[in-house]
Amino acid sequence: MKLGIINSAFDQAGVDTKTGLEHIARIGFDAVDIFTEAMTIDEVEINTIKDTCSANNLPITSTVVVSAGLIDFNDPVRDYHIERSKKFVDLAQNFESENLLLVLGEYIWQREVIPPEAQWEWGVEGVRKIGEYAGERGLEIALELEPFRLSLLNSIPEMVRFIDDCAMPNIKANIDVSHLVLADTSPAELEKLKGKATHVHISDCDGKVHGDLPPGRGVVKFAPYLQAIKELEFDGTVSIELEYSPDPSKIVEWVEEAYEATNNLMQQVGLRN
Repeated sequence: MKLGIINSAFDQAGVDTKTGLEHIARIGFDAVDIFTEAMTIDEVEINTIKDTCSANNLPITSTVVVSAGLIDFNDPVRDYHIERSKKFVDLAQNFESENLLLVLGEYIWQREVIPPEAQWEWGVEGVRKIGEYAGERGLEIALELEPFRLSLLNSIPEMVRFIDDCAMPNIKANIDVSHLVLADTSPAELEKLKGKATHVHISDCDGKVHGDLPPGRGVVKFAPYLQAIKELEFDGTVSIELEYSPDPSKIVEWVEEAYEATNNLMQQVGLRN
């Protein structure tokens, strides 16, 4: 598998897109995931990303979209977010990405008032439409498992159920290691995603609260999870996901630390190509 990173690590620290991508290539990453907004990004920014990645031999594995509105109870809101997600598919195709990383939302009002089954069906319906559009363009959808109590996809069984309900070959799972830990999910459960996974996020946490720290800064025991991912036998990318650095002026060092730690972990289990 390849080792990548989501470029938002630099953007959150105020580093411009071109400089951030150049740092990512210099540090030694095999690939990058792009976090942006397809509805407002202009051609200058698109070309900056494409040209910088091309010049630095840095393929864009994944384009990321958070689309909580896909399970909203208002029809026009869901329709808008389907069309917005399709814009991300177009952008991902422009970037020659392999997948669109799609983050769904949460059940509202504590799963009361609105039947949770209705929100589930709205999610399936919307993702099918996005998946069909993506499939026509040679792209997969990588669904994010979020560890929060009311998240639609907050466990491996729920992820499997959702993928099966969508029943489309290009709709698959993104495996986020720290999210699995926060959701109290053992490495052994990953076997249920055999043939259903396409992408990986990796970061550390304190075991209690979402953190997205460089591996080694928290409590996650990575080796069993990475070994379980290896046994799923899919050729994807392990992308580091970092939240805000405690010292934005040292963001380069923060990313370099994450790269070295993750590379060592992947080498230990023979996971990096």
